[in-house]
This record gives sequence, structure tokens and C-alpha cells, in this order.
Amino acid sequence: MPTAIAEDRPVRWGICATGNIARKFVTGLTEVSDAEVLAVGSRSQEGADTFADEFGIERRYASYAELAADGDVDVVYVSTPQNRHCEDVVDFLEAGRSVLCEKPFAHNRAESQRMVDAARAHDLLLMEALWSRFLPCYRSLVATIASGAIGEPRLLEADFGFRIPDIDPNHRLFDLERAGGGILDLGVYPVQLAHLLFGSPDRIGAVADMGSTGVDEQAAWVMGHGEGQISVLHTSIRTSTYSHAVIHGTSGRIKVDAMMHAPQRYSIDRFDGGADEVVEAPMVGNGLHYQAEEVHRCLRAGAAESDVMPLSETLSIMGSLDRIRAEVGIVYPGETSANHP
Repeated sequence: MPTAIAEDRPVRWGICATGNIARKFVTGLTEVSDAEVLAVGSRSQEGADTFADEFGIERRYASYAELAADGDVDVVYVSTPQNRHCEDVVDFLEAGRSVLCEKPFAHNRAESQRMVDAARAHDLLLMEALWSRFLPCYRSLVATIASGAIGEPRLLEADFGFRIPDIDPNHRLFDLERAGGGILDLGVYPVQLAHLLFGSPDRIGAVADMGSTGVDEQAAWVMGHGEGQISVLHTSIRTSTYSHAVIHGTSGRIKVDAMMHAPQRYSIDRFDGGADEVVEAPMVGNGLHYQAEEVHRCLRAGAAESDVMPLSETLSIMGSLDRIRAEVGIVYPGETSANHP
């Protein structure tokens, strides 16, 4: 069991990488009163200095290894490109740092298992930054479904997609080397909702349109779950989709407004003549601080993983993403048959 962090001092964060999502995360941390951003690591001193100056961060390192060696850092937020997640996360864990890792967690389940094994070997906290799970709207949605408001959920329709106007091979979503495409980066959101509602699927069928750079530009898949539930999901980086979700139950349905990965409200339609309802559940700020608050709760409790986003759930979701990619023949550079089905 990890050593708990005392309540009388802040939780000290290190930031690994200085891209747009890291900026949003550090901005979100301003909503967390007991958070201190102590250090930032970049691939260059200039990058670290620019980021640190922007956010008033004391320690700035020209490499991730220097950040990992800072023994005053309690937890590192890893926001490097997803093709680096496994390597970077394992390095931080082996250096004694707990980690919050951006989604998608890794290339595949095999890499994810390596990360989980490292966390358990070093008795440190590891959590996927799948921020949707921690938002007020998702927490409310879970409670509403558990209350029986729509009976038994049986069918999910969900999508998440947006149009990138130009096919730029240097854009991360069009770069196969960086695990680009819609399935891994955007598809994780409808997949995680299906897992949240119905658990891991036992059947998957998928189709995809592969673009000129080798990534999936749009894809759709159907997942069958153990009690007969079905999830119909799709994603795109070439068309803007509704990006909402509809959960059909035996006595009603719930529509989750766009954007389904970070909604502010949802509506309940009842089939039994009961009053329809709109549930408002807005998030504060940009919403990225809710996952940080869960990290703090775990660190102060001496917990090695979150019960909201346990490592078993991360592994299960990554397994489904593997199976979807296998259905449409997507293999990232460096993958082998041993780590991708």
C-alpha cells in the first residue's frame, strides 16, 4: 500500500510535456486548492521555460528523465503523444513517481499491462486520465441509471467525431507513427461509455475507411455484451458528427447532449407516462480538475488505484480497442502479433 500524503501539505505535481492538453490540465488545477504544480519537463529547455513562465512553475527541466529524478514531485501528469505513454509512464514509476496518464492509455492492452505491472511492482498510484468518468454529468448519469429511471438499459447509440479540414501527415491524428486515427483517440469515449453501462463486450464487428496516411478516418462498430445488450458506436476525423449518446432502456431512454465525452446535461424520456425530465449537471471550469481531485483522494488515502477508474477497467477498454482495430486491420509501427491480436 502506498504511503499516504498528509493532509497538511499540498500534492505536488510534475507535468510531462508542454502541449495543448498539458496547458488545459494545469489551468484546470487552479480549481484544486491543495494542488501545487512544482515542476515541468520538456524535450528542450526552451520548451520547459516557456511553459513554466506561462504558469509560474518553479522547476523546469529539459528532459523527462530530470523530471523523474525530482524526489519532491508526488505525481506526474503524462501528456506526451500516445505512442510514448508506455515508455514514459514506466520510466516515471520506476523513478518512484505516481502517474496520471492521458487517454488513450497506450497503443494496446499489452503495453497497458506493462504499465499496470510497473505500478504494482513499485506500489504507486497509476490512473488513466479518462476525464469523462469524473465529471458531474457522468456521476449523475450513473446514479440515474442505477435508480431504475429507464428500467434496464439494453441499447446504446454513441458517437464522437469532428472534421479536420486538411489531411496533414504531420497532424498527430493523421500520423500512424503516433497512433493517429479516430478509433484510439476519439473512439475511446463511446467505448468507455459502453463499458460503463454494459461491461466488456463478448462480440465486436467493425468497419473503417482508411485514409491516404494509413489511419482510420472514420469507423463504426457494433459490440455485443454478455446479457444481450448492444452498443452501436462510430467516430470520425473527416466529418463532424452529432457527438451525443442515447441510452435505450426497457421503460425509457436517456439522451446525453453533445459533446458526449464532456456533457453538461442529459434528458430522460419515460415510456410509462411519467414526466420527462432534463437533468442539468454543469462542470466547473474546463472540467479537467475533477480527475485531479480523485488523484488527490487516492494519494491521501494511500490507495494504488481509483475505484472510479480502476486499472482493470482501463485494461478492459484497451482490450476492446485492440479488438476493433484487429477487425479493420490497423497495426501501429512497432506492434507485433504478440501485443496486438
